[in-house]
This record gives sequence, C-alpha cells and structure tokens, in this order.
Amino acid sequence: DHVYPDKVVVTPAKPADHTQMDVFIDETDATYLMDRGYLDYGKYDNYCKLGIRFVSRLKNNALIEEVEELPVAARSNILRDVKVILGKGKKRMTHVLRMIETTDDKGKLVRIITNRFDLSADEIGDLYRSRWEIETFFRWVKQHLKLTRFYGTSEQAVINQIWICLIAYCLDLLIKLDLETNKTLSELVDILKTLLWKPA
Repeated sequence: DHVYPDKVVVTPAKPADHTQMDVFIDETDATYLMDRGYLDYGKYDNYCKLGIRFVSRLKNNALIEEVEELPVAARSNILRDVKVILGKGKKRMTHVLRMIETTDDKGKLVRIITNRFDLSADEIGDLYRSRWEIETFFRWVKQHLKLTRFYGTSEQAVINQIWICLIAYCLDLLIKLDLETNKTLSELVDILKTLLWKPA
C-alpha cells in the first residue's frame, strides 16, 4: 500500500482542525479516520444521520454516558467495548456511538469512538492505528522534501512551497509505481537528485 493525499486544504495555523471537517468529509462509501482535533458532537450526529462512517479518538475530558457494555473477545488487545452517548445538555448527541478502550505502544489508555457497529473491536483498533500512516507521510515529506523551513515569508510563498512538496511526493510515487521497482521513495529521491541533469 502507498499513502498519498486524496484531498488537501492549506490553511493558516490558527483555525482549529475540526473547522475543516465539512471540506474533507463528504462520502458515504469511506470510513474517515480522525484524531482528537476533529471531535465535534454535532457533526458526529449529522454523520450518523447521513450514513458517513468515522473512527476518531476521544479527548480525555469528553462527557460520556455509558449505555451498554459489549463483550470483548478473548486474547484481544481491547480492554472495553461500550455503547455510549457523548455530550451533555444542548450538546448531547442523539445517536449512540461505540467506544473502544485499548492501549498504545507505551501502555497509555486510548479511547476510540466510532459509529461502526459492523466491525469487531479489534478491527476498529487496527483501523485507528492505521491512521499513523498519515503522520509517517507528513514526517517523510518534511525530511526528504525539505519542508522543515520556509524559503519565503509571504502567505503565497509558504502555500507554493507546500504545494511543490506535495506535487514532488506524488510524482515520486508515480515514478515508483510506473517502474514497478522495489526501491523506497527515499532511494528514488536520491537517484533523481543524482541524475537531475542527465537525459531521461
């Protein structure tokens, strides 16, 4: 599998992540994997109504009303599987969600929220863990395409540099797929730099 951006929205640093949810989340044939920055009870209720599936992480201060404890498979990495309603008062959700409790690599408690009741708790945990590939993608772009500092200071210069890096990543991935090579993207970038002024 290869990770690549399907949709990109470049914003200033100030807007919170959840303000972009309507831009990204619009398909019913996908499951959206989100981190804590995308927690919005009103939008979650709307997604349940529209049949949009999601898996997200709960903040530590989330208001949770437990409705029903679900059984957990033997030898599972899952600690608890519970039907819950999030929020309180006017911000209380109308739809029941599912909360999975597990631990991360360091043994720290992780609470995952979802409207997927058709998957096992372990599958939900695996889905959320796969979200880490997004972080790996950003780290790779920063390290290998030198997006660690900006060469211009204007808003347009910064946006241009981000787009150039994303285009370079996608072109590198297309070359890898076209060549059907086992070389890593990093190795391909090094080769392209070495042969930059050579004929194709």
